Amino acid sequence: MDGVSELEVLSRTAATFPPRTVRGITLPGLLFFTDPVRVPHPEAVAERLPRGAGIVFRAFSAADAVEQGLRLREIATARGLLLLAGAEPELAQAIQADGLHMPERLAGEIPNLKVARPGWLVTAAAHSPAALMAAEQAGADAAVVSPVFASNSPSAGTPLGIEGLTALVSATTLPVYALGGVRAETAARLAGSRIVGLAAVETLAG
Repeated sequence: MDGVSELEVLSRTAATFPPRTVRGITLPGLLFFTDPVRVPHPEAVAERLPRGAGIVFRAFSAADAVEQGLRLREIATARGLLLLAGAEPELAQAIQADGLHMPERLAGEIPNLKVARPGWLVTAAAHSPAALMAAEQAGADAAVVSPVFASNSPSAGTPLGIEGLTALVSATTLPVYALGGVRAETAARLAGSRIVGLAAVETLAG
């Protein structure tokens, strides 16, 4: 890429999507999903994210989750980033996160979360039309749809492709992020899909 990093390419692409605001919160055009195996040092990535991007801190109940989360909170505050915790409301509260990202299986908990924490931004994962509909009905603020392209994630299913992604975006009123195989050489193909932004894991560490 002639010296241009994956992060730079994705940041530039994300900046081309029209900004969306939900309940007074401007949604990030770029979401970095942490993963303790695939990206063991998420702080280093967070330090390089463009202002206005977002972090989804997935701790998977790690013993040092609060400590690492607070480090990410400090970076997010200094750099103007949105910080969401993954799946764990207690962790989100402990690290003063801006909200929560719920896996598909926990979308049913969103209504109670919105009542308990009305100021939080709550996003939800969706891997099918049914899951996307469930997220919308539950009151999610945005959905992260995956996998769009072939992914390195061990849990990734069959890629949706551009046609499948576009169909899902057309079927919901929710702002939609594209996750899974999103990298420099695939991001340009997402133009015109009407997504709100890009999401990635280890691509952003490159």
